[in-house]
Amino acid sequence: MTTISTDICQYLTLPALNQEKLLVRSEPFSFLVARNLLPRDSIHELQEHFPKLRGAGYLPYEKEDCGESINQLIDEMTSTEFANAIGDHLGVEELAQYPTYISISRSLKKRHGNIHTDGKSKIATALLYLNTDWPTTSDGCLRFLKSIDNYEDTVVPEIKPEYGTLAAFKRADNSFHGHLPYQGERLVIQVAWLVSAKDKARKAKRGRFAHKLKALLGKLGGKSDAVTT
Repeated sequence: MTTISTDICQYLTLPALNQEKLLVRSEPFSFLVARNLLPRDSIHELQEHFPKLRGAGYLPYEKEDCGESINQLIDEMTSTEFANAIGDHLGVEELAQYPTYISISRSLKKRHGNIHTDGKSKIATALLYLNTDWPTTSDGCLRFLKSIDNYEDTVVPEIKPEYGTLAAFKRADNSFHGHLPYQGERLVIQVAWLVSAKDKARKAKRGRFAHKLKALLGKLGGKSDAVTT
């Protein structure tokens, strides 16, 4: 098991990745769920520095759009130690050797959340949620699923997108996940480890195009679909 140096961490409470309450499964696909990964006294700072994104769904991470604490947090999430610790739990050796693609979501529309597996360019994905609380509803709560056509066929109880909760999974042909429709603010940082640098360049190009398209459609009152997790 990878040992994570606390020297790299200002925000991530990394011992939570090794706590007894950590949920780790290898069937029907490899995933983990960790809670309380962020200190409570950093809530205001992290939310204040979260980018004021225009458009719903995931948009490519732009350092200049974020405040210092969010940039530091993303540095921690993309560190070698953090990646390899996640990989140890998911059965991916030396996950840090793979290029990363970071995207951020501030809000959702009702059309988001369809069940999917992620594309084959992804090896693994980590999602860190930053909402301070969540309504007493299942809407917008991440579900790991046994099939692509049934939101109720869950592998484990749904995961509320609450502050400090991390969900990560290894991409597979059956890594089904999604959530019930929700409209409103839902703060998420997503780190994906990709098969190759070519895949990263392709995703970055597509992400920039999607960003521009969403901004344009927002001005025109239209909509652009985006897969969300």
